Amino acid sequence: MASSYPLPCACRGAASRRRLLPSSPSYLLLRAPSSSLVPAPRRWSSERSSCGGAASFLGRMRRKSPWRDGRKDSRVSSCGVAGSLGGGLADGSSILGEEEEDEVEEAQEDDEALESSFSPERWDVLGLGQAMVDFSGMVDDGFLQRLGIEKGTRKVVNHEERGRVLQAMDGCSYKAAAGGSLSNTLVALSRLGRHSIGGRDLKVAMAGSVGSDPFGGFYRAKLRRANVNFLSEPVKDGTTGTVIVLTTPDAQRTMLAYQGTSSTVLYDSSLASLISKTNILVVEGYLFELPDTARTIMKACEVARESGALVAVTASDVSCIRRCFDHFWEIIGGYADIVFANSAEARAFCEFSPAESPVAAARYLSHFVPLVSVTDGPQGSYIGLKGEAIYIPPTACSPVDTCGAGDAYASGILYGVLRGTSDLKSMGMLASRVASIVVAQQGTRLRVNDARELASSFADSFECSGVYSDSGSDFSAF
Repeated sequence: MASSYPLPCACRGAASRRRLLPSSPSYLLLRAPSSSLVPAPRRWSSERSSCGGAASFLGRMRRKSPWRDGRKDSRVSSCGVAGSLGGGLADGSSILGEEEEDEVEEAQEDDEALESSFSPERWDVLGLGQAMVDFSGMVDDGFLQRLGIEKGTRKVVNHEERGRVLQAMDGCSYKAAAGGSLSNTLVALSRLGRHSIGGRDLKVAMAGSVGSDPFGGFYRAKLRRANVNFLSEPVKDGTTGTVIVLTTPDAQRTMLAYQGTSSTVLYDSSLASLISKTNILVVEGYLFELPDTARTIMKACEVARESGALVAVTASDVSCIRRCFDHFWEIIGGYADIVFANSAEARAFCEFSPAESPVAAARYLSHFVPLVSVTDGPQGSYIGLKGEAIYIPPTACSPVDTCGAGDAYASGILYGVLRGTSDLKSMGMLASRVASIVVAQQGTRLRVNDARELASSFADSFECSGVYSDSGSDFSAF
C-alpha cells in the first residue's frame, strides 16, 4: 500500500543532540534532503523531542577484546525447580541443571582469558536491560486453554500466577536460561565476535538489576559463562524477575513475565562510568515499563552522547510501545542512532494502521533515526536509511521456535556495524541467517558452532575498513 506520508525529511530542532555516525566506507552518509518535512507521530511532542534531521554518520567503532563464548542454556526438570520457583525459593534452594556441550567446551578453552576481560579499557557493547531468568518449554494449545492464557501474547503476572503455571508444568522438562530479549542479542553478538576471522574478539557487557536470591546468582553466572559480563551488583534482599516462555507446535510463543522486586534500574556514578567507556549502548525497550527507569534511560543516553557512543534501542513489544509511547520517542527523536523493531512494532512507533506496509514504516522511521532495522517474519526484513529501505530477503528454514528471532537478527546488525562492513545488504543477510538458525532450533541462543560457521562464511563480505584501532585510540565522532 502506498504511504500517504510525505517523504524527504528534515526534522526541526536538536541537530546538536546527535553525534555523527561513522564516516568510514562501512557507512553511507545518512543526510536527508532539507526540502520538506516529515511530521512526527501525533502523540509525540516535536517541541520536546525533535530529531536533528538524520544528518549523521554511523560513528566510528573500535574492536578489541579477549572474548570467548559458551552456550548458556541449562536443561532443568520442572519437578526439581518449578515447585521451588512457585514458592519463591524461600528455602534458598539452588537451581539444578547440566551444562551443555558448547558451554563446557568454551569454558575450558577460555577460563584464563575470561579473568583478564573483566575490566577492559572500553566495552564494544554495553546492554542496559531487564535481567530475567527464562523458563522455556513446549506445550500444546490445550495447556494454554486450561489455564486461560491467550496464545501469542505477553502478560505481566504476579507471584501467585507464576506459581500456578509452573505447577501445571510439573512432570515436563524445560530449559532455564539467563534470559531476556537483550541478553539473547548480547550472547549471539559475543559468539559471532569471538569466532570472526581477521578481527579482534568483541567485549560485550550488560547492566541491569538482579536480586540477591539464587536466581540472581544463576543469571550472573550463566551470562559470564557465555562471555557477557554482567556488571551490576545484586540488589540486597531483592528477587530476580522470571519469564515463562510457552511455545506451541506452530512455533508461536506465549510469555508470562514476573518482574520481581529488583526490577528498577537506577542511574548512579557506576553506571555512568560504564557508559562513558562504551562504543555502543543498547537500550532494551522493556525497561520503559519499569518504575522510574525512563529517567535512568534518558540520563544514560545523555552520557553516551557526551562520550561519543552510539545508542541503539530495541522496540521489545507493541503493547510496551503503546504504554510508553512518549518515553520511547524522547529517546528515538533525540538520541537513537539505531532502532530495532518488527513490522508491528515499527507501525506502532509511526502510528500507522495495520494496512501500512513494513517498508513504509522503515522509510518513515529512517527520517528520525540514521539506521532502522524492521523485520517481517518469513517475508524478510528491511534496513531503513535516508527515507529509503533496503529489502533483505528471508533465509529459508523450517521454524521450530520463533522465540528470539528478532534478538538474533539484531546481533547480526550490531556485528556488521562493529566490524565496519561496507555493504548494508550483506549485513542484513548475515542478520537474516543468524535469525533463521535460531528459529530452526529449540531455544533462543545462537550456538557456538553456528556462530563460528556464520562468522567464517561472512568474513569476505565484511570488509574491515580501518575504522578500528588495535592500539585503543578513542572512539571518535565526526
